[in-house]
Amino acid sequence: MTNETAQESSPAVRFTAETTAKLLSVIEGHPSAVAGLRLQIVGRENGVFQHVLSMVEDGAQEQIADDLVIEVDGITLYVQLADARYLDGIEIHFAEQDGDQSGLEFRNPNPLWFDEREESVQRIFDEQVNPAIAAHGGVVSLLAVRDSTAFVAFGGGCQGCGMVAVTLKQGVEVAVFEQVPGIDRIVDTTDHDSGDNPYYAPEKK
Repeated sequence: MTNETAQESSPAVRFTAETTAKLLSVIEGHPSAVAGLRLQIVGRENGVFQHVLSMVEDGAQEQIADDLVIEVDGITLYVQLADARYLDGIEIHFAEQDGDQSGLEFRNPNPLWFDEREESVQRIFDEQVNPAIAAHGGVVSLLAVRDSTAFVAFGGGCQGCGMVAVTLKQGVEVAVFEQVPGIDRIVDTTDHDSGDNPYYAPEKK
């Protein structure tokens, strides 16, 4: 665990009883050993957070070594550092829906942004960056700003694209650094290996 991670306060996360029972059942039925679950915010759309709760198989913890690690009802939960304050107080409820449908409901009491710089960065993405990369099916979203670092995620045609580093350096960084004082570093948190429709996929050797 890094010093930066150790200094971040862990968010209070609550599972309802139905959620805990369902998650434990899924973990126990998984064919491989499970280290825990990972809770993330992957975007903000139409005024609400987009949450993801995913499985972390045993051995994969090294890939998320900077995450905060908390225990909720006997379940190990990994939380991406940039998301921590935006997940504080969240309640996750498992709900049976119509027919055979069921799913998780994320009840998040936090505002979409705590920092005015975050609102400014996302506005730049919405008004300047995303319209430019939309022709390639790409999109970039802000996850959070911590100190002088902005954490972002690419999606669509940008996920797994071999040119994403150019987009980050020549598009995203230039626009943000010029227009938002106090941000001097941007970190791409995207899992580019899982992209299934990159605009440009470099040949693998």
